[in-house]
Amino acid sequence: MSISASLANALTGLTAASRAAELVSSNVANAMTEGYSRRELQLSPRFTGGIGSGVQVDGVQRVVDEVTLRERRLSEADVGFARTGNEFYQDLFRLIGTPGEPGSLTDLEAEFEASLLAAISRPDSEARLSSVLTDATALARKFNDIGDGLQDLRVDADNTIGKEVERLNGTLAQLADLNGEILRTRSSDAGYPDLLDQRQMLVDEISASIPIRQLPRDNGTIALYSMGGTLLLDVRAVEFGFQPKGLITADMTLQSGALSGLTINGRPIDTLDQNGEIAGGRLAALFEIRDNYAVSSQSDIDEAARDLMTRFESSTLDPTLAPGDPGLFTDNGGPLNLAQIEGLASRLSINVLVDPSSGGALWRLRDGLGAATPGPVGDNALLVAYTEAIAARLAPVGGTFGPTARSVSGFAATIANGAAQSINATGSLLAYSSARFDALRNEELSNGVDTDQEMQKLLLIEQAYTANARVIQTIDELIQTLIGL
Repeated sequence: MSISASLANALTGLTAASRAAELVSSNVANAMTEGYSRRELQLSPRFTGGIGSGVQVDGVQRVVDEVTLRERRLSEADVGFARTGNEFYQDLFRLIGTPGEPGSLTDLEAEFEASLLAAISRPDSEARLSSVLTDATALARKFNDIGDGLQDLRVDADNTIGKEVERLNGTLAQLADLNGEILRTRSSDAGYPDLLDQRQMLVDEISASIPIRQLPRDNGTIALYSMGGTLLLDVRAVEFGFQPKGLITADMTLQSGALSGLTINGRPIDTLDQNGEIAGGRLAALFEIRDNYAVSSQSDIDEAARDLMTRFESSTLDPTLAPGDPGLFTDNGGPLNLAQIEGLASRLSINVLVDPSSGGALWRLRDGLGAATPGPVGDNALLVAYTEAIAARLAPVGGTFGPTARSVSGFAATIANGAAQSINATGSLLAYSSARFDALRNEELSNGVDTDQEMQKLLLIEQAYTANARVIQTIDELIQTLIGL
């Protein structure tokens, strides 16, 4: 090998070693940087006129396991869906209360029933009649709290959807810009891997909301599709459309047109389709909460309120009531209207005829709501009829209860148990999805920066650099000797 060829080999070796050391430095410095992918130097033999003349740097490669990355993103979407649903049912269960605990729906129903039994033994006691009124009022207010709380959860979901859509549009627009910048800088190593890291992090943000597939293009850009097959990004990004509401009432639904749906470039999509265009991520779960979970829960609590009103509104139960008169429990003071069941739980109230603070009288709990004057103080027949009405097993006519007949306590228990079962179901899904996500995340991190390995690599780079430097030094000494001849 000639002196010039040896010098060329050594110089290219020094260049490659220097570049490799820079990559090791970058890898170590960014070992804890979120979204950073380990870099490796791509080298190949260099030839001049068919003769080997050292090594050439082909570029810098990001070490990414695309299969693991894809699966991790899908599992992250599953986690987002399960966690969002689980948090809703946790909130709902807090509204209902744990059975047996003070202030829960089942506990307040039991206290109301107990106060009625106590009043039966002493119908002349104003204190015991007052306890009946207090416990009935507390039960009605619990229905109010659950109904109002459900609408608050729907409003929260609606507002969060609006924020998610705004964030998605912004992230997709950034991805479109990054695609263009990557296309322009692809021929240069300067900043190119960093742009790919930025793009990967932006895609990760989208994947938590909507399960996606990433398709690479030959020019270094990418296209994004939802797992439902909808194009989200290619040359341009799509635009999601959504209009949040500031206030939601029980009668407002997506189907009635009172609430906004989701559009992609102005085209409406089905947000509740389990195999639909956005199915499976956090965004889909928010629509499920607003338009499915909360609506079903509202129909159940409204059905329980309807059942409670119906039991106390019969003239057979209270002969002093005229047909159409409200009973002990009212719809904002009025009788039950079967055409306006939506939101009944939020409107449930106690008849003012038995409330002294509203001009009523406690003795009407004993003598009848329509009684003009007090009757015999020892007559407990109406109070006995009240307890029998509470214990009677009646079949529901609405909600998701099914055909099984229930008492008032049975309706309360079913509502509480239903929320608890939903927590368990979504919790199990969340546990499975989280475990899978953690496993895939750990596998992904195993391809990241190992500082020990990088230090070992640096020692080898140093040895290569020293060897090439020694070759140059020897050539220099040889040339100096030749010149001195």
